[in-house]
Amino acid sequence: MSRKYPIVKFGRCRYAIGTVTDDPRANLEKLIRENGHDFAAISKMLGKNPAYIQQYIRRGSPKKLDEDDRRRLAEFYGVEERLLGAPVVPGHSGPRRKNFDSLLRIKRLQVGASAGPGSLADDEYAESMGFAPKWLRRLGTDPANLSLIVVDGDSMDPTLGDGDDIMVDHSAASRPLRDGIYVLRMDDVLLVKRIAMAPSGKLSVRSDNPQYPDWEDVSAESVNIIGRVVWTGRRL
Repeated sequence: MSRKYPIVKFGRCRYAIGTVTDDPRANLEKLIRENGHDFAAISKMLGKNPAYIQQYIRRGSPKKLDEDDRRRLAEFYGVEERLLGAPVVPGHSGPRRKNFDSLLRIKRLQVGASAGPGSLADDEYAESMGFAPKWLRRLGTDPANLSLIVVDGDSMDPTLGDGDDIMVDHSAASRPLRDGIYVLRMDDVLLVKRIAMAPSGKLSVRSDNPQYPDWEDVSAESVNIIGRVVWTGRRL
């Protein structure tokens, strides 16, 4: 079957438990690897170019993280900033090993199982990825409503590329639609598309890649919303 639009596929994720060192670069790499993330995705989260974290870890450039970047990374992973190079306060105990069980696990979605329109079956879930609770709260939704999937296809380039991880808020399916990127079903196919609302109440279902078609004046009843995309991590 020819591919006309990005669907989603299961991406395998492995976890390993490492040990804390005195090297903030090594600690950051362990956090990234142990949580199934990648350098480019974390760089994007910081608003940097995709190679920023890789250059910091592999090439030592920059020599140290900016304070704001270090703080955001510490909050994201739920660790003390000292693990990432913050100065040690006199009289304060040294870095402690992060207990990754304290992270909230967001389920990773396997799409191969059949599911009814507008819903995802429980047995479609396999494995999970850890996120700091404080970071998840900033998304403004209950973490129980979130899942992770992997984009398959290039029709949402350059916003989303083939193999990108996306976090989906399923509670959006029960709320009024607003413009944004959604996971949805049309004609029994699971898609990642941009939705724009028209004053008439109809929808535009669009691809960000101009080489792919858009659907205008689509009846809302013909689109089954799975959830809204609230975060993306890009692979190298």
